[in-house]
Amino acid sequence: MKLKKLLTTLLIGVLTAQTALAHLGNVAGVVYDQSTRLPLRNVSVQLVGQGRLVITDELGQFRFANLVAAPYTLAFSHVGFQNQSVAATVANDQTTQINVMLVSAPIELSQVQVSTIRVHDQQPISSLDIKLRPITNSQEILRLVPGLFIGQHAGGGKAEQLFLRGFDLDHGTDIRLTVDGMPVNMVSHAHGQGYADLHFVIPELVEGVDFKKGPYTTDKGNLATAGWADFRTRTALDRSFVKLEAGQFDTYRAVAGIDLLGERGGTKTQSAYLASEYSYANSYFDNPQHFKRVNVLGKYHGHFSARTNLTLTGSTFWSKWNHSGQIPDRAVESGLTGWFGSVDPTEGGETSRTNLNAQLVTVTPRNHALKNQFFYSNYNFELYSNFTFFLKDSINGDQIRQKERRNLFGYNGSYTTQTAIGKTSWITTLGAQYRQDLTQGSELAHTKDRTITLERLQYGNVNEINAALYVDETVALSSRFTLNAGVRVDYFRSQYGDLLASPVTIKRVTQAIVSPKLNLYYIVNSGLQLYLNTGKGFHSNDARVVTAESSRQILPGGYGSDLGIVVKPFPRLLVNAAAWYLYLQQEFVYVGDEGVVEPSGRSRRMGLDVSARYQLTKSLFADVDLNTANPRSVDAEAGRNYLPLAPVFTSTGGLSLQTGRGLSGSLRYRYMADRPANEDNTVVATGYFVTDLQANYSRSKYTLGLSIQNLLNTRWKETQFDTESRLKGEAEPVSEIHFTPGTPFFARLSLTYFW
Repeated sequence: MKLKKLLTTLLIGVLTAQTALAHLGNVAGVVYDQSTRLPLRNVSVQLVGQGRLVITDELGQFRFANLVAAPYTLAFSHVGFQNQSVAATVANDQTTQINVMLVSAPIELSQVQVSTIRVHDQQPISSLDIKLRPITNSQEILRLVPGLFIGQHAGGGKAEQLFLRGFDLDHGTDIRLTVDGMPVNMVSHAHGQGYADLHFVIPELVEGVDFKKGPYTTDKGNLATAGWADFRTRTALDRSFVKLEAGQFDTYRAVAGIDLLGERGGTKTQSAYLASEYSYANSYFDNPQHFKRVNVLGKYHGHFSARTNLTLTGSTFWSKWNHSGQIPDRAVESGLTGWFGSVDPTEGGETSRTNLNAQLVTVTPRNHALKNQFFYSNYNFELYSNFTFFLKDSINGDQIRQKERRNLFGYNGSYTTQTAIGKTSWITTLGAQYRQDLTQGSELAHTKDRTITLERLQYGNVNEINAALYVDETVALSSRFTLNAGVRVDYFRSQYGDLLASPVTIKRVTQAIVSPKLNLYYIVNSGLQLYLNTGKGFHSNDARVVTAESSRQILPGGYGSDLGIVVKPFPRLLVNAAAWYLYLQQEFVYVGDEGVVEPSGRSRRMGLDVSARYQLTKSLFADVDLNTANPRSVDAEAGRNYLPLAPVFTSTGGLSLQTGRGLSGSLRYRYMADRPANEDNTVVATGYFVTDLQANYSRSKYTLGLSIQNLLNTRWKETQFDTESRLKGEAEPVSEIHFTPGTPFFARLSLTYFW
């Protein structure tokens, strides 16, 4: 009888709730960007006076359900756009449809919200920086990530060396970089694991960057230990443009972007544009660099219905250059070469990459999102370097060639559902990822003068597969407390065919790894958020290493934690601070005389990150990033447990100006403190402090720009290595700092014309 009464009560309750909801109404709509006439995502939409807030989805859509019939006011806000309020009247059993067009406006820091319903995806610092500090060159793309430092040590064509959170990341070993979701890093690369060359991105087309430090995001897998960054290119051009640049050191550049459809008025159902870039420079080295780069990109975006869109991107990139390489301190001190000179002037390289990227997004009537992405890259790389000069071969020298041809293809897919009961809401994502890298002729060879092959040291083919499944759950338990939990499983198959062996040998190794994540967010009030990020990540090892020595661990894990705050003590100041810890089961060590990276022992890092953004006046903004780290090897004895070249303190900051009269610009600095260059800290990599200036004057049809790198003409070492080498005629080798000089005072003028 008790069970019967309970079931009856539940049935009556359900019927009563259904009856109460049967005559409620809804309000829904789409938010558009007036400049592009395309839907705008991540817009905050608030139902004024009701305590309800939603964020527009991938298709710019929003929806409030189960509203009592009455008049309402909806408030729309997004950084870089004017706030807008719209009145809407809701009727029983009906959905009131509202379409809103947001107009771009000067940045107001007061618009940035600390408390949102999707705190795990919130990136207020990123959205501010991309609008306040427009990108002027390819290096500035990477500097959009707070605390990420870069160094170029092979002319302008090779991928930059990266530094973040106490890591010398080499060229991308422990940071995962993507562009529109397509991977940039190359696993088992001829030059180094995770090699990430972003030079195929045209800087003027970067619309934003999403990033997170640490291994806390479920859909980011291999290499995302120190962090990850996804650079987003423009979906559409608000207008066509041509840009011409000229500067010191025979520097010339031309960029053009053409809107192919040019629809105006109303809203767009599709857009398409074509962009291209050509660069040439001899650079500031004594030996002319003869650097050349060509980029071409085409992008199409179409809305097949109110709930489905397709984005197709195709691009191709080619670059060729000479470079002066690293020079030892003693060569400069003895007068053998100048500060901008070279020991082996025949170094250089050539690389190319062609990409195809297709992204299909569908949002169901119940606001479930289905995403499918297919990508393909054809990649070629050839690099000539000489790290040790005449250490091994006193007659011909130690120049090496690293070369490969690669086909990379893969898939990213996810299905996201949203559910709400009362004040509790769930966002659940199920995802699948696949990536396969096929290289032909991955080579390490001993060469002379970039023309003669003396000996092939390594020569083979790589076939590497990474497949993954993941589930991610974000639960808003209340208006203050949000929990995000996820787990991913990655499977790797690494195969290497050694073409130097007779007969040819093929070896395979497989392994899987499970990576759990747990993130907690608590909103104290409208101006203060606390968070705890925890998770496990990993980086894969080079296929040539793990197949040669099967005892090597293929997928060493990395365990991290961040305890942080996001605070707005008053409307014009935003601060993000975090204390962090990261432990790696396996470190990587750069072997200079071989030009390769090898796995080593365990390591741990801990530190503090602080980022602040402050609006001084309506037009003037200040920013600063402070980053400390204490990186150590776990297995080495005290005093010999330093991690070479790992940064211990870095800082960037500056002033940005945006006026309503056409004037804009920025004055910025970057500082890296002295850091150990070897394990016992007896050799030190000298720090530097460099300033840059950017000034623009814009009118409706044109923009004049002045860019100055190293405004104070500081003499600095951009990259440094403690390398053992022998110069020609030396009886014994010497181990000391080898460096690439940093950019001297370097001014460029630009003219951009719009139509």
